Amino acid sequence: MGIKYKMWFLYLDESGDLGFDFVNKKPSKYFVVSILAVKGQEDNLKIQNAIKKTLARKLNYKKRKRTKPELKANSTIIGIKHYFYERVRGVKFTLYAVVLNKRRVFEQLTRDKSRVYNWIARQVLDSIPFEKVDTRIILIVDKSKSKPEIADFNGYVLRQLEGRINPKVPLDIHHWDSKENAGLQAVDLFCWGVFQKYERNRMEWYSIFQEKIAFETRYL
Repeated sequence: MGIKYKMWFLYLDESGDLGFDFVNKKPSKYFVVSILAVKGQEDNLKIQNAIKKTLARKLNYKKRKRTKPELKANSTIIGIKHYFYERVRGVKFTLYAVVLNKRRVFEQLTRDKSRVYNWIARQVLDSIPFEKVDTRIILIVDKSKSKPEIADFNGYVLRQLEGRINPKVPLDIHHWDSKENAGLQAVDLFCWGVFQKYERNRMEWYSIFQEKIAFETRYL
């Protein structure tokens, strides 16, 4: 039967961009969507507290004149990332990531960025064993879309997952500002690390947390 968990918290974030004009501009070569999966309220709280403690002790200490509202991977030094990870190393969570090779995307799809984003997000979701959930799934997404895009994303995810989730298990989808959600700040740190591995071949941060990766693949 396997282990059953009462509630799963899924935090979804992306790194890179969905620009495809490699002639006139300088978009990223890769686009990464990652999910941080936390099983149970206790471990979810531990991740949130680790983010808050890292902010309080490493970034917003009393001598600083300005405080930072959130941890952002691209502006956080490796030492602080390592400090955060040491607070969560013993927490039960897993990471899932799909890396899109943008140069190989069909030209007609480059004009429909929402469709590309939804498709990659689905590839990540497909790798998660939802069959093990027996109470509730809460999917929290970084709020970066317009209202029509949010509605389209939510509908798409619900349609794709309804056949894999027990009808008795509710699936809640929330779009939150990362400043107000510590879980989103955590997945931002990890997603950025995966992105750096492919985009710039930088492994320093990735090598620290890669033990938590349950699924990672390059698409196209």
